[in-house]
Amino acid sequence: MGIGGLALSSLMLADLQAAESNQAGAEIPEWQGVVRPLHFPQRCKRVIHLCMAGGASHLETYDYKPKLAELDGQPMPKSFTEGQQIAQLQGQRDSLKCFAPQHPFLKCGESGLEVSSILPNIGGIADEICVIKSMHTDQINHDPAHTLMNTGSSIPGRPSMGSWLLYGLGAETENLPGYVVMTSVGGGQSQPIASRQWHSGFLPSRFQGVEFRSMGDPVLYVNSPAGLELGQQRRLIDAVQSLNQIGNEQWQDPEIATRIAQYELAFRMQTSVPELMDISDEPRHILDMYGTEGGDGSFASNCLLARRLAERGVRFIQLYHRGWDHHGGIKKGSEVTAKLVDQGTAALIQDLRQRGMLEDTLVIWGGEFGRTPMAQGSGRDHHIKGFSIWMAGGGVRPGMSFGATDELGYAAVENPVHVNDLHATMLYLLGIDHLKLTYRFQGRDFRLTDVGGHVLDSILV
Repeated sequence: MGIGGLALSSLMLADLQAAESNQAGAEIPEWQGVVRPLHFPQRCKRVIHLCMAGGASHLETYDYKPKLAELDGQPMPKSFTEGQQIAQLQGQRDSLKCFAPQHPFLKCGESGLEVSSILPNIGGIADEICVIKSMHTDQINHDPAHTLMNTGSSIPGRPSMGSWLLYGLGAETENLPGYVVMTSVGGGQSQPIASRQWHSGFLPSRFQGVEFRSMGDPVLYVNSPAGLELGQQRRLIDAVQSLNQIGNEQWQDPEIATRIAQYELAFRMQTSVPELMDISDEPRHILDMYGTEGGDGSFASNCLLARRLAERGVRFIQLYHRGWDHHGGIKKGSEVTAKLVDQGTAALIQDLRQRGMLEDTLVIWGGEFGRTPMAQGSGRDHHIKGFSIWMAGGGVRPGMSFGATDELGYAAVENPVHVNDLHATMLYLLGIDHLKLTYRFQGRDFRLTDVGGHVLDSILV
């Protein structure tokens, strides 16, 4: 049977099913994903990606370089920078100066991981995380670097990684989108993030991310208009769906099928979203742990909502904090930005752990690139040759670091990790072979890892 020709009734809310039991409609079967059976044993079921937009400096967070501190103010050795791509510092090679780490680092936890003093709460969960110090990327400006981090390619129009996961695995929720994005700001330049960063690209649009606003109604028009009862709206949607079904039976267009499914999802979200946002059931010690009362637009509030979304079966959750672009004043700026994300990040890991969810939730923390060891006034420029991220839960070995940059933090020299390698590892933990999750478009089989990608076996449990 066509996707539009099945009964709607099984997707109705339970109370409406009873109230409207004499109605018949078309059921839109839940998308189960194309990876059936899984290619590998599944280590995690969902991903929470904490995006430090703007490019968090590895030299002020997770990669302490005493040699850089020793050479503070001295000319940067040309052996590092000769012929290398630098952003705004291009053409200033003769005046490049070493710029010392701006904050002390502490050895944290039993593992002794070195974490900056501006991230005390993350330092407190050092034994839960795996810091990758040898990340590198291909794009030196924000938007293409975000595009690469999200889609595996710097070419716009490719599906985002959350869309690939929904296409491959489906979602575990019927009442919320399987891919949710939230943003917060503060601490530095609020780097703009284009909505195409969570677009489905050439995959059917049912797989694209849905942005939830951090304050007020998370989704516009989530409430019914004044004077319109839910039962009346149900009948209106049924009428629209009947027209869509006629078109789908005739043309078998996946976008019509998407429209049918999304009308149903939007209707169910009128109940599920208000319940999600109502945190009155959260105990006081949880709110204190995150440092938020909720609904204030902060990163901490979004972290709490991320845990609630994960509990409800959302497959991929992205939290952008747009405040890490410190071309100047990086000492104070990084401290302020870190304070805005530190407590919420650590609370999320602790909350997932105490609920038994960390073992099957993969958390990724990091930006689109790092910052230069050379000074840009009182700040640092964009840097692609080496930077740090970390991963936690979901089959990743905790309390360790992997890879290394050189003595000045300029380039990844030990176990370099490309963005495609990060994606390949993420997919492996979800039970997917990155070489086999493909989609044919314009005569070519595309995949998230493009033409690269290797699984980082050394960081897996």
